[in-house]
Amino acid sequence: MIRYGGRPASYRGSGGGRRNGPPATTLTVAQVLDRYTAGPRTGVFTDGSCSGNPGPGGWGVVYVMDGDILAQDHGHEPHTTNNRMEFTAMIVALNMLGPEEPMDVYTDSQLVVNTLTQWAAGWERNGWKRRDGEVKNLEMVQEAWRLVRERPLVRLQWIKAHDGSLWNEYADSLATAYMRNEV
Repeated sequence: MIRYGGRPASYRGSGGGRRNGPPATTLTVAQVLDRYTAGPRTGVFTDGSCSGNPGPGGWGVVYVMDGDILAQDHGHEPHTTNNRMEFTAMIVALNMLGPEEPMDVYTDSQLVVNTLTQWAAGWERNGWKRRDGEVKNLEMVQEAWRLVRERPLVRLQWIKAHDGSLWNEYADSLATAYMRNEV
């Protein structure tokens, strides 16, 4: 189990949601654990961010089972887009899961959810072309689509951004760590 500041990461709050204070993008993961309590307690939570679009960006993923952190990862790119960071986070999240592992994977990117649950199958049938042009970030879309197909028990779930959901805020904090130079 991962520990932060001497306190177990399996912090079990009262389910109350966001407390007053700064947004998660300025908070370390330890501060997020202290401030937020709402939302699902099991799943893989992903987020991508970008300061300017394009601009420097980051991504974060946290895998949680009943409030305990099983794994987490994050990274950044000096010049990228928000969508590329969202897809990077999803690819990392899917790689954390085995092919027969049932799990909800949460993202606040409707683009990622819609791409992987509605559009990718048709684009693949049409030679990876959209009716109105190219598929942007094609290599990432193809990789994420391959991983989703290899993990038939994974359920992709959209979750509202910045609404006080603990693990979504935590993933956001990981994704923006490059802006703080501190996780």
